[in-house]
Amino acid sequence: MKINDKSGVINYVADSERYNTMTYNRCGKSGVLLPAISLGLWHNFGFVDNQNNAREILRTAFDLGITHFDLANNYGPPYGSAEENFGMLYKKDFKPYRDELFIASKAGYDMWPGPYGNLGSRKYIMASIDQSLKRMGLDYVDIFYHHRPDPDTPLEETMVALADIVRQGKALYVGISNYQPKETAEAAALLKELRVPFVLHQARYSIFDRWVEDGLLNTLENNGVGCIAFSPLAQGMLTNKYVNGIPEDSRAAKNLTYLDREQVENNLHKIKNLAAVAEKRGQKLSQMAIAWLLNRPAITSVLVGASSAKQLIENVKALDNLVFSEEEKKIINANS
Repeated sequence: MKINDKSGVINYVADSERYNTMTYNRCGKSGVLLPAISLGLWHNFGFVDNQNNAREILRTAFDLGITHFDLANNYGPPYGSAEENFGMLYKKDFKPYRDELFIASKAGYDMWPGPYGNLGSRKYIMASIDQSLKRMGLDYVDIFYHHRPDPDTPLEETMVALADIVRQGKALYVGISNYQPKETAEAAALLKELRVPFVLHQARYSIFDRWVEDGLLNTLENNGVGCIAFSPLAQGMLTNKYVNGIPEDSRAAKNLTYLDREQVENNLHKIKNLAAVAEKRGQKLSQMAIAWLLNRPAITSVLVGASSAKQLIENVKALDNLVFSEEEKKIINANS
């Protein structure tokens, strides 16, 4: 007898062709290969979001050959909910594929009240990995990051905590995020001494935000560490959304935390110029912005967010054209 389930959600079986079109790049001098495009779960995976949509995005990602899912302890909202939802969907859809996935989490920003729920102390780091694993229902993550430097805790304390997480089998590799070149070099030296595999630095990087070129990328190369870029679309400015001005329903029009009307207005002429280059390349501006990053030799992967499976598919099409002419590079540099 049939049941009356009209949800339309069927059991997931991954696409057998999933590895045929994705490009995979090596992380520095490690044995790790990451997809050129990785999926970030910063937005759209919290308790306030549509879970069927989140499930469709994850399924689509894996079917496209995206093996790297990037989380952090305080992703949501509310904090912790992205990991919890991911854990539920992992159990339902991805558990048979665990050894094909490269799952990341992080700790470093505020997570719980009191003096032990933030920054980089050993107590915070060790508690954070245990909480993250419990929320996701995992025995280990593939990489665990310290999410940002702690100006008051000795760097050695934080790095030893990361090393111990690896030795306890709770992570295979470690990484750092938002560290400046000097701090990165110091962290790399400590982790090398501790014989812990430090493979990735996660940094904000886009055509409009090129701070990593002022020393960080050279530091990573010198230490055999890969770079994974987040915010590749500059909070949406590097999309076709703002080519003709600021739509009333856009993030900039609402003056939300990470983007405001003034930022867009100040960059509008650059956005128009870049969009014109992208159109001649047969790409959307967002696709060109991702392709430009992947054209940088130090970049292992570009971390994208997605509000829908359709948007993710559009982003992955950036891989169809990764070659830039000298003239295109010149125009992009002039408008960055």
